Amino acid sequence: MAKKSVIAREKKRQRLVAKFADLRKKLKEEGDFDALDKLPRNSSSVRLHNRCLLTGRPKGYMRKFGICRVKFREMALYGKIPGITKASW
Repeated sequence: MAKKSVIAREKKRQRLVAKFADLRKKLKEEGDFDALDKLPRNSSSVRLHNRCLLTGRPKGYMRKFGICRVKFREMALYGKIPGITKASW
């Protein structure tokens, strides 16, 4: 499990990106890079990092489900993800 502070930092970045998305888009289209520089750095979508929603794990992230491979396997084994079953042949 990731530290609570790391998870909170990532959530804060997501809020900032959502808040400034329209303004950043407008400034980029106008070519006003001086005003763009004055916006918070964390408002850029490039600074986001995909993390597991349950544990905050940064590696082994599965975009389709929004969780890491460890939790995905655990939930799939218990049948908590609809339509996903463990392969057996």
